[in-house]
Amino acid sequence: MRAPREIVGLVGLGVNTCFGSLHPRIFGSLGPCCSSWSVCSSADLALRGSAFVTPSTILLTGKPSKDLSINFVAVPYPDYPPGLIIIRPSERQLWRILNASAITYLDLRLQYNGIPQFVGMVSIDGAPVNLAAVKQAESVKSGADKNEIMWLNHVDLPPGGRADFIMQGPPAGVYGNLITQAVDTGTAGENDPVRPLANIMANADAPEPWSTLPASGALPLAAQDSTWLGNAKPVRVRKLYFSERPSDPSNANSRTEFMVTVDGQEPAPYDPRSTAPNMTVRQGDVEEWLIENRTQELHAFHIHQLHFLLEESNGVRVEEPFLRDTVNVGFWDGKIASYPRVKLRMDFRSPRLVGTFVYHCHLLEHEDGGMMGTIHVVTGYQGVAGR
Repeated sequence: MRAPREIVGLVGLGVNTCFGSLHPRIFGSLGPCCSSWSVCSSADLALRGSAFVTPSTILLTGKPSKDLSINFVAVPYPDYPPGLIIIRPSERQLWRILNASAITYLDLRLQYNGIPQFVGMVSIDGAPVNLAAVKQAESVKSGADKNEIMWLNHVDLPPGGRADFIMQGPPAGVYGNLITQAVDTGTAGENDPVRPLANIMANADAPEPWSTLPASGALPLAAQDSTWLGNAKPVRVRKLYFSERPSDPSNANSRTEFMVTVDGQEPAPYDPRSTAPNMTVRQGDVEEWLIENRTQELHAFHIHQLHFLLEESNGVRVEEPFLRDTVNVGFWDGKIASYPRVKLRMDFRSPRLVGTFVYHCHLLEHEDGGMMGTIHVVTGYQGVAGR
């Protein structure tokens, strides 16, 4: 029996689990900034694949590496029959979107009569926007307002990425749709072409949303209990890099081994039988990590248990008023002398942040192929810098 194409209800994405570790929402409720814009309802959308930093302008075409679905409504190649979202005319809603696909990158656009619409970003990867902490970033502030909302005309989501944003539905008689633009993942990457995901229909008789937000801003934000990460001084710098190689050096078509290596260590795929961590960190510290991509395909660096601040992308300063737990690291074109890289400020200050956990590329085939490492967080350890 074919499932209806109408997208209704919620899929329970308040907490996303990945390898048994939680990606927590930090710094409290989103209530005040949302309700100040009279958001009357909320919807959770999960985008799944079957079998960031800048908007893509490459018109990739052809069969995608993986088909997508939206809240279990399949949108298969080649016709891409979109799902259907029914909303009351011009109604404001809070949308929470999860890219639950295994290997597909998304560049989401909301379009009305073919014109891209701005959405009000309030959270990335479960971390609310914190514009007050970024005082010198006028370029960022120009796209935001006093309610701590960033207004963007597209949303980049790597696999596992999450975003909360305010959208306003189309007026009556206006055609709306949600698409993902093409994403260039490199010559060795996957094909992620432009494709529609859902039509948005304005109807005064739209059903009542399953979830409704309070009408006032009475919900208080929890007080931030530490210095903004961008103002915290790092105590050490580490360098990691992504690399790939054929499992049989004499056979270029053999299975690919994927690796993420701490600089100075021997590159090797992750060994789940090993009990030795790739690095040891002291709880309470802040560190700077340089993540380099030595491959010709896009990778998404992800770490469990904490959020980080993106400071630089390919040597260019980035002023982001939010934290992440996943970030794209651009692909190497095989020609330039330096590899693409990002600089991250890593936050190990939480007193609950102890024990051993993983970091990895967030593409399932890559992490399962060995692109993963372990980090051990301890208290009062004096030999951290050498590990």
